[in-house]
Amino acid sequence: MAALAIRALPNAQLAKLWNIQILRQMSNKCEKKSALKDLQKVTTIVADTSDFAELKKYKATDATTNPSIVLAASTKESNLKLICKAVEYGKCQKGAKAQQASETVDYLTVLFGSEILKIIPGRVSTEVDARLSFNTKASVAKALKLIELYSKFEVDKKRILIKLASTWEGIQAAKILEKEHGVHCNLTLMFSLAQAIACAEAGVTLISPFVGRIFDWYVANTDTKKFEPHNDPGVISTTRIYNYYKKFGYETQVMGASFRNIDQIKALAGCDLLTISPALLQELECDKSEVKPALSVECAKKADIKKVCMDESQFRYVLNADAMASDKLADGIRKFTVDTVKLENLMKEYLSY
Repeated sequence: MAALAIRALPNAQLAKLWNIQILRQMSNKCEKKSALKDLQKVTTIVADTSDFAELKKYKATDATTNPSIVLAASTKESNLKLICKAVEYGKCQKGAKAQQASETVDYLTVLFGSEILKIIPGRVSTEVDARLSFNTKASVAKALKLIELYSKFEVDKKRILIKLASTWEGIQAAKILEKEHGVHCNLTLMFSLAQAIACAEAGVTLISPFVGRIFDWYVANTDTKKFEPHNDPGVISTTRIYNYYKKFGYETQVMGASFRNIDQIKALAGCDLLTISPALLQELECDKSEVKPALSVECAKKADIKKVCMDESQFRYVLNADAMASDKLADGIRKFTVDTVKLENLMKEYLSY
């Protein structure tokens, strides 16, 4: 009957139907050729942005923020309503201007996170002040304060990942938050297996190895200025961590972060999660090459790896012996601190109006 109905249509309508069919086929072929589509089949994609339009465009499952991202978002006119709301909140808080600015930043960060969660189906990472990276007690207190602020927006804590620097103190703060408060944590500024092992043994939910920053260090400090994906030091480090976790059955998830190019991303296809900037997401979407899994639980299980016990003294010794990891950890804390201070100063200006 359907075939008879189609034959009865005028030629113009038949041509239109035929064109629609061709366009659909072309669209399907384009989707199959997208490297981003291939990647999404084997890895959870996290958008490394607080830009609401970008989050909608790429349909990321999760999102991650940090002081640098929040600072950039705070300078956009489109976010003026959120900034005004945060400033209004800050003005009502007790204390000197510096304290009010700090309260405003916390509230603004949670506002951004709450808006992000209206767009994505998964979780958003919210970072604890980097200046608390060596203070376990203060880090726990700040994390619980952020969770309490989220509760005012009726956001379930299951949808929040508290980000902490992968110092020994930060890892112990995560251990307390996970075990005593049921707060899930994302350990950031991750540059070594020693940090990863300590996180896994602490029962942390997620870690974020910084692929690009490891790459940057080796480019700056060795004679090699160009690396192929298979010998990229950031890719190698993250692969090693992933294989260690899967070999010994740790539940902590690995989320590769801080990418410099899409080849690094493709080389980690199959990783639990990958957090990717909008610029690289766009590049992956336009890339028509096929992406196959590079990492898998099956291969990790077969890997010849020995288990390591990582107590505090071992952690500090191994981290100190790793020039790249110790340099980049300290550098990352400094840079996040600089952007946090910039954000607080910006809020001070707004509070003065």
